[in-house]
Amino acid sequence: MPYSLKIGSIPCHIVSDGRQLVDGGGFFGLVPRVLWERVIRPDDKNRIPVQMRSLLIPTSAGLILLDPGQGDKLTGKDRMIFGMDDSSQRLAADLGRVGFSPEDVDFVLMTHLHADHAGGCTRWSDPADPESEIVPSFPNARYLIQRIEMAEAAFPNERTRGTYFPENWEPLWRTGQLEIVDGDQELAPGVRSVTAPGHTASIQAVWVEDGGESLLFLGDACSWAAHMDRLAWVPSFDLDPMRSIEGKRNLRREALDKDALLVFQHDGQIVTGRLRPGPRGPVVEPEITEEAWPGGA
Repeated sequence: MPYSLKIGSIPCHIVSDGRQLVDGGGFFGLVPRVLWERVIRPDDKNRIPVQMRSLLIPTSAGLILLDPGQGDKLTGKDRMIFGMDDSSQRLAADLGRVGFSPEDVDFVLMTHLHADHAGGCTRWSDPADPESEIVPSFPNARYLIQRIEMAEAAFPNERTRGTYFPENWEPLWRTGQLEIVDGDQELAPGVRSVTAPGHTASIQAVWVEDGGESLLFLGDACSWAAHMDRLAWVPSFDLDPMRSIEGKRNLRREALDKDALLVFQHDGQIVTGRLRPGPRGPVVEPEITEEAWPGGA
């Protein structure tokens, strides 16, 4: 279920493309399990629940969607591997609950092109037929992606080719909807993206600011609250761990200065929180938890 709030006069809807089960070592990297399982307990296959949250922002420049999630170009085997149920239209259903449809979206900002963030950019034209044409999920939207991220996705290496899939963006080239941007962007009055390299070379986070209030959608620049509390906890997915640490440090400093509401994209327990002083540095004080989420755990 969505969660709606306002940052100043700007409405923001936290929506979701559902939940996956992912090996805990992916999100906690070199951190020993005996430490990270104090944050989240894995199942008997070492998997932890991972959310795929998005942010929907109605603005004067148009309706902006940040990261459309995994999407529904998934086989039954895929769903079993990811621990997903057989339901479809997860994100589209959440859009409907806040009064919008995929046709209403004007801009899709992809923080990066990993499959769990960009798979939802496109869909099968016939949802029941994996051999049908792949078409844009948001037919009227402009899709924005960083230049360096696009280059890395188009020419993946041995480590990255398992998560960069051309079917998630090539149809957007054909329709003329894919737009390459370079560096930080003002998406609309009060909404701006910033690059925070580490997870990928040009991953983006997004600020929403109005009336003295701030929200920071962190994406995979800091996907769990525990990673913000402990800068040295770096997911094994991050391609450049030291840049990831510095990127988190910079975002944390600005978020603390602005008392920003942090939105965690993947955290299986904490949806939003704010930084507060702690004995060893800033720590996240949760505001919305998964248990308290409407329709949540």
